[in-house]
Amino acid sequence: MSPSYTFESSARWTRGRRGVVKGHDVDPAMDFSAPPQFQGTAGVWSPEHFFTAAVATCFITTFQAIAEISKFSTGSLEVSVAGQVEKEEGGFRFTRLAVRPTLTIDSESDRERGTRLLEKAERACLVSRSLQSQIVFEPQVLVAPAAGAVEA
Repeated sequence: MSPSYTFESSARWTRGRRGVVKGHDVDPAMDFSAPPQFQGTAGVWSPEHFFTAAVATCFITTFQAIAEISKFSTGSLEVSVAGQVEKEEGGFRFTRLAVRPTLTIDSESDRERGTRLLEKAERACLVSRSLQSQIVFEPQVLVAPAAGAVEA
């Protein structure tokens, strides 16, 4: 049987279009907001930033795992991800992601191998491979106890 893993996060609304997000067993919690384009607060992490950051960080960890297994020495790796959001039928969605890794190597002789490993990481990155994932929606609506009500 193949392995299966579960990763959990939760978010809590605080005010306006802001809230706090926390990863299960991960510190610290982070403030977030809708981006200014959607009447949110500038300078605060947004779901759109988390989305592009998930692709960038996954690419780096995937590449480093592949490089380690391949015994490939990396000088440095920086990844920029630009996500294009457009309005389509049904609402806004990310229509394009540009993943721009910059790999620094120690020797010109490593260029071809470094490029192949970057391409392999792009194909193997769990987050970008999952972007067409099935979404299982499990809503729950709770009724707050009436003011002054005593719970048993």
